[in-house]
Amino acid sequence: MEPHAAILVIEDDPPQREALREILASEGYEVEAAPDGEAGLALLRETGFEIVLTDLALPGLGGMEVLKYLVRHRPDTLCIIVTGYATIKNSVAAMRLGAYDYLAKPVDPQELKLVIRRALEHKRLKQENLQLKQQLCERYGFANIIGTSEAITRIFNLIKKVADTDSTVLLLGESGTGKELIAKAIHYNSHRRQGPLIPVNCAAIPEELLESELFGHERGAFTHAVRTRIGRFEQANGGTIFLDEIADMSPSLQVKLLRVLQDRAFERIGGVKTIRVDIRVIAATNQNLEELVNQGRFREDLFYRLNVIPIRIPPLRERPSDIPLLVSHFLQEFSRTKKKPLKRLSPAAMQVLLRYPWPGNVRELENLMERLVILTEGEVVEVDDLPERFHTALPTPDNHDLTDFPDQGIHLTQAVQEFERRLILQALDKSHWVKSRAAQLLHLNRTTLIEKMKKQRIQLNPSPSAIPPRGR
Repeated sequence: MEPHAAILVIEDDPPQREALREILASEGYEVEAAPDGEAGLALLRETGFEIVLTDLALPGLGGMEVLKYLVRHRPDTLCIIVTGYATIKNSVAAMRLGAYDYLAKPVDPQELKLVIRRALEHKRLKQENLQLKQQLCERYGFANIIGTSEAITRIFNLIKKVADTDSTVLLLGESGTGKELIAKAIHYNSHRRQGPLIPVNCAAIPEELLESELFGHERGAFTHAVRTRIGRFEQANGGTIFLDEIADMSPSLQVKLLRVLQDRAFERIGGVKTIRVDIRVIAATNQNLEELVNQGRFREDLFYRLNVIPIRIPPLRERPSDIPLLVSHFLQEFSRTKKKPLKRLSPAAMQVLLRYPWPGNVRELENLMERLVILTEGEVVEVDDLPERFHTALPTPDNHDLTDFPDQGIHLTQAVQEFERRLILQALDKSHWVKSRAAQLLHLNRTTLIEKMKKQRIQLNPSPSAIPPRGR
């Protein structure tokens, strides 16, 4: 029972009205009563109620009009219809319009109590569901895409433009770059946010099972198909399906996927009924689909269907300026979830992370921060606290051997800009982001350093949590 739940009873028969009021009041509910629809609407305009219990046949304004008012103006208030035998058909119509349930006269007290409890439980679960979805929207909002680099800013602006459309999105990038996070940000910032987001890892499901997983099957369609199964596309109806590692899909499934993209329709395995769905498709891969098309391993027509809005997510090594922000974010997150003291990295340890090539990308960085929060004894993470592989990180560009010059050449301007960016970040880190001191270390005027920071899109005033504090 919901303590103090407010219920409005609308009943024109005085003995019936009083009986309903007493039954509900005995259960601890706050009960108001009205003799007709007009009086009931007057109370509704003044006071909020969890439930309205209304007779369908009322003088003047009837119960159906009360229901229509609730559906239009108070959608969170549940309506339960009380009806005589002669108006059962009307009560069914009321259910279709939006009534939660109906009770036949004479009302059984135990049935009334049960229906009220169920209605309040339904309302509570609905509110919890809305709160959970709101939390998901907040968790996967744009603000949770961490980084200020030019590359991540470009992605941020792009997904803001495409999120609230139904266009198919193709996410390209190495494993661990955050493709699923981007997919969630797109979904939870779209008009489909109240619908489901159904992820499918095409590489993790055996080929012989993937078709059934995606499209479902009818009972008896094959051995061991003992019951009908609803596939992921049906589950995603009204929302988004995220097809990860799409390049690993077999040629036969590629054909079926092409039809879904074209017609938003398919049949279950063993079925003859065409099922239509309203879905958005987001696909992702860590492989070069154009190269696979040239090799004949991926359908060209499917590639163009998927490649409506391609978003390339850069590897972490291409956006080192985002590493301090990501480190700060993950350290705070794991300190909170693991209930451990907040750690910080020493300048030397941060330099090692800036030099490291990050083959596992953001996922590798996240896992490292979790390990450091749990295992590091002191407040400060030193170089010796890092795993062995970080001690042999690649050298910085200033002592890079020219014999390693790549055969395909190098973009000089881009390389010089990146080298300048790293030096500025190192100086800022060493000076604890005191710009006048960083300018001295770089033998620059302070104004020149600020101009270079603006040009390199380095935050002039980052959040305090992103700046390593001075040593003790």
